[in-house]
Amino acid sequence: MVAAAVKKGLAGAGFAVDWVQDGHAAELAAATSVYDLAILDLGLPRKDGLAVLGELRKAGNRIPVLVATARDAVQDRIQGLNAGADDYLLKPFDVDELVARVRALLRRAAGSGSPVLTVGAISLDPVGRRVMQEGHEVELSAREFAILEALMRKSDGVMSRAELEEAVYDWDSSIGSNAVEVHLHKLRRKLGSHAIRNIRGVGYRVDGTRPPPC
Repeated sequence: MVAAAVKKGLAGAGFAVDWVQDGHAAELAAATSVYDLAILDLGLPRKDGLAVLGELRKAGNRIPVLVATARDAVQDRIQGLNAGADDYLLKPFDVDELVARVRALLRRAAGSGSPVLTVGAISLDPVGRRVMQEGHEVELSAREFAILEALMRKSDGVMSRAELEEAVYDWDSSIGSNAVEVHLHKLRRKLGSHAIRNIRGVGYRVDGTRPPPC
């Protein structure tokens, strides 16, 4: 019940969420997919959460990990943080607080203290769900917003179509073969053709600029 509520709350905040229910499945997911963040319960069946965390760090996986658990002893919290956890949240917790902590960890991982993402003339507020360009608000659909947010979080690099699909869709979503391209086309129409660049054969990157006037 807690996990279902967490997934629903995070999805409502614009995140794509995959949910696994035991330690072995968590290790398999981490080994086969790329994630921005993990929320880890310590009391997992088949393999304890602390053991999963230890294996992640031993393998060099630096994904931010938020431990959510009912273990409230100080020694348990110290053990979790020493094992490589980035934050700790005790059950029961408010989903809104969880979402706020997730956003804070993502900002820290990106090296940014500001909740608003800015690239060129485009700024995106993940909490307020607003996009501004040159002082004007741009109305985006939920999928368009999610794709733009993923690109802006990786503004110093390029994202392939597969990476965008992983960032925007969870395992339960049905994805059309050209769904990402359709959303990117709509984003370019709203933000300007130069705002998102197609690096041929590699992927996409956000530029944030408008084409120069003729």
